[in-house]
Order: sequence, then C-alpha cells, then structure tokens
Amino acid sequence: MNKRRDKYAKWGYIFSVPFLVAFLIFSLYPLLYTIIISFTDLQGVATKEFNFLPNLIQNYIDAFNTPTFIASLKNTVKIWGMNFIPQIVLSLVLAVWFTNERMRIKGGGLFKVLFYMPNIITAASIAILFSAFFGAPIGPMNDILMRLGIISEPFYFFRNVTISQGIVAFIQFWMWYGSTMIVLIAGINGISPAIFEAAAIDGANGIQTFFRVTLPSLRPILLYTLITSFVGGMQMFDIPRLLVERSGPDNSTLTTSVYIYNQAFSGSYMFNRAAAASMILFLIIAVCAAILFYVMRDKDAQELNKIQKARAKAERKARRASV
Repeated sequence: MNKRRDKYAKWGYIFSVPFLVAFLIFSLYPLLYTIIISFTDLQGVATKEFNFLPNLIQNYIDAFNTPTFIASLKNTVKIWGMNFIPQIVLSLVLAVWFTNERMRIKGGGLFKVLFYMPNIITAASIAILFSAFFGAPIGPMNDILMRLGIISEPFYFFRNVTISQGIVAFIQFWMWYGSTMIVLIAGINGISPAIFEAAAIDGANGIQTFFRVTLPSLRPILLYTLITSFVGGMQMFDIPRLLVERSGPDNSTLTTSVYIYNQAFSGSYMFNRAAAASMILFLIIAVCAAILFYVMRDKDAQELNKIQKARAKAERKARRASV
C-alpha cells in the first residue's frame, strides 16, 4: 500500500511541474524584478542598466506626493464601491430566486446563461459598444433623450465627472454580476437542505430564512466574493483605459492600474515610479484583504477550536499525571 501511495504521489508532483515553471517565470520573477526596480532610477525605453537610489524609498515618497496617483487611488475605490454594492445585492437576490424550491423557476438554466453572458464578452468589445451608445453628438442615447424631449441638444456624457464614473461602474457591474450570481448559487446549493427544512418547521418565513440561515451559511462564499471582487476592482484597467479618452474630465476615470501603465509605457517610460506605484497597490490589496479575512472570520469556529485545544491540553496533562 505504501509503495502504491508513493507511486501516485510521484505523478502528482510531475503534473504540478508545468504550473510551478509557469509561476516562477511569469509571476514570481516579474514580481521580484518589480520590487527591485522600485528602489532604482530605471527610466527610458532602451535603458537596461540601473542604479539603486541613495534614498531607497524615494520613488514611494514621490508617488505619495503626486496628486494624480492619489486621485487614481480614490477613483479606483469609488468606482469599485459603486459597482460592487449593487452587484452583490442583485446577485444575492437572483441566487436565492433560482435556488428557491417553492418557486421552481421555469427556464432557470437559460436565464443563468443570459445573465452570465456579459462576463464572456471581451472588454474591448464592451468598451466600443458603450462608447458608441453614449456617443455625442450622434449616438443612440442622445437620440432617445432628444426624441423624448428630455434634452434639446446633444449631451456629452464623457465630459461629466460623475456620469463618466457612473458609466464605468455600471459596465463593471453588468460584466460581473452574472459570475458572482453563479458562485452564490453554488454556495446556496452546498447548504444542507435539512437546515432549511428545520427553519420551515420552526415557522420561519422567507425573509427570516434568508437572514438567519442563508446569509450566515454563505459567510465563506461571501468572503471569497468580496476578496476576489476587491482584488479585481483595485486592478481595474481595461474598461477605463479603452472607454474614455485621456481618463475623462479631471482624470475622473483614471484608475491606479491605468496610472501605472501611463507611467511605464505612455511616453514617460518611468519604470521605477511605475514599479513603486505597483508595489503600493499590492500592499494596499494585501493589507485590506487581511483585514477583511479578520473581520469576516468565523468566530464560532474559532471558539470551538480553542475549546478543543484546551480539552486536548487538559487530557495530555491528565495522562502525564497518571503516568
């Protein structure tokens, strides 16, 4: 039996080699290189040589002293919040709706596919679609509003700060709520039916069952959704970069990832400052993720784990004393 287990274990290590190689080349090496050049003076297209700065954290200081970088951080958090709150609410409602045994929605599979469809469309296609839809002076939205008499002349949507941010947030919401819904449906289907049956026997209505049974049982899934959405939101790049020219009025749609791209590849080629901004973004994501893990931890499970450890410790002491 041991030889057979060793044989199977060998194949497991062999199959993991391609991932490890790809991770080392395409993830770990770029990360380490980015950390290194964030402490250097590396700038310019053809420049390969660099020197470490006398003050190693000078690039980080310069980033925090740059108003554009601070504005990009604020824009990123704001746009993410504007799309995540309605996204999680709608996804929860749809997930509960599709998993409700009493309602038994006809054609549920078709609806799931339709809701998930925006997630598989490329960001470039969506950016072109919405750019044309909200185009000015000629565009479908302007045409609709003028025909309804709401406006008398073409409105330039992407020249307004709030509307520009709102459109980007709506696109992010529209693209990702279907994916979040599928994850939550899987989480609800993983809850033991006996719990819902017990709640129904106790006389709980739909709202009470949702808040007292479904939501507490979905804690790990909600944590996963929140963390992945936050990480993706803080790295928001494609839609803001492709939809609005020059990041809109007053850099309203300038996200941190777009700022980093502009620093590194849009004329300035300041790789050192782009690397420093990248590391700051990485640290912000890591710290916020750690805080979310701590806040949303399962306290009951931790208390039970402490009790079990205390009992095991007491049993060990009792055995030693008896010996």
